[in-house]
Amino acid sequence: MSQPRCDTPHAHFRIGRRGLLLGLGASFAAGRSRLAFGQAPGDRRLVVVLLRGALDGLYAVQPYGDPGLAALRGPLALPEPGQESAQEPGAEERLLDLGGMFGLHPALANLHAMFTANQALVLHAVAGPYRSRSHFEAQDLLESGSGQRLASGWLNRALQALPPGEQARTGLAVGTGVPLLLRGSVPVGAYAPPGLDRPAAELMYRLAALQQADPRLGPSFAEGMRGRGFAAQALGDSETNRERVTFARLAGIAGRLMAEPGGPRVAALELGGWDTHLGQKTRILGPLRALDDGLGQLRDSLGEHWARTAVLVVTEFGRTARVNGNMGTDHGTGGVAFLAGGAVAGGRVVADWPGLAENRLFENRDLMPTQDLRSVAKGLLRDHLRLPEAAVARAFPSSPDAPAMRGLVRA
Repeated sequence: MSQPRCDTPHAHFRIGRRGLLLGLGASFAAGRSRLAFGQAPGDRRLVVVLLRGALDGLYAVQPYGDPGLAALRGPLALPEPGQESAQEPGAEERLLDLGGMFGLHPALANLHAMFTANQALVLHAVAGPYRSRSHFEAQDLLESGSGQRLASGWLNRALQALPPGEQARTGLAVGTGVPLLLRGSVPVGAYAPPGLDRPAAELMYRLAALQQADPRLGPSFAEGMRGRGFAAQALGDSETNRERVTFARLAGIAGRLMAEPGGPRVAALELGGWDTHLGQKTRILGPLRALDDGLGQLRDSLGEHWARTAVLVVTEFGRTARVNGNMGTDHGTGGVAFLAGGAVAGGRVVADWPGLAENRLFENRDLMPTQDLRSVAKGLLRDHLRLPEAAVARAFPSSPDAPAMRGLVRA
């Protein structure tokens, strides 16, 4: 059974109608999922999956053994492993056992299989060094690896340790651009494959709301959305399924390219759709299944190279401990991260668990973070990619308070 403590000057701008339409053209090219590649020394592979929108860690990995969970999460609490829901009986509703105390959402079956094969671990009550609840600011800080905004990403800075000849082999980004995580002096190219031709529904709904008061553009925008099959209030099944297929496809592409003898050794994937303010129990199913399908595709397409691969799954922040009035959750702080791959020393939940009692919540609303995401990433750079300490320090500047975490990968 898992124990509460386990192993260890500003610019201002306006978007006019022309700019809005140009922006829409770019977003139609990629939807919610993107992929980028880079090079690394040796035969070890590292994949970072960015979950944009803030995954609710308390829902994806429920601490059912914590006595404070029921009061905070009643409507969103799933039956413990081995139990059934009185309202919706069946194994598909039960949490997947993580050794006691914690249970994994049943939509993450591939991840659970990796966990039971000691090829995945869960890191709970984690956060970056920032305490912003703004998606855009928090995503920038997560990818820059700092408590302040930087022009480059921590993964690109880590790869600067490569010899000049290695740096000359450019990586590849699939989508409309390269995530900040991989931006910097080490070059990364970009390519948009055919078929990724629809934007995220949340973006379209927000743009429609912004244009609603415009007597000319508002009605035209709304009519255009209806013509493309967008529902009035919630994501439809076709949109959810499309994102699920898209992310799995990109993950499969990543695995096949990384399996090539001269292929890239580092990749970054992005998956959106995690901002579940409304009807979370239904809305989060699509993204969870997309993530799980993608991890399975990545494992299968890497083949024998999966044994030398580590996959880090992170999000910009967690969500509120309490359910809101719309049966969703709002922007929070502490959350969850996953680490998967044949190189991972898995089968564990790594958590210095703070508890869910009201006096233990961060600012009386969020899961208290007790582990730093920088420590996790530093541990992977040092022990998996085998980068020298100086390179790890350059990747995460001014971070002596976040030492590299040990024991994440196999010796």
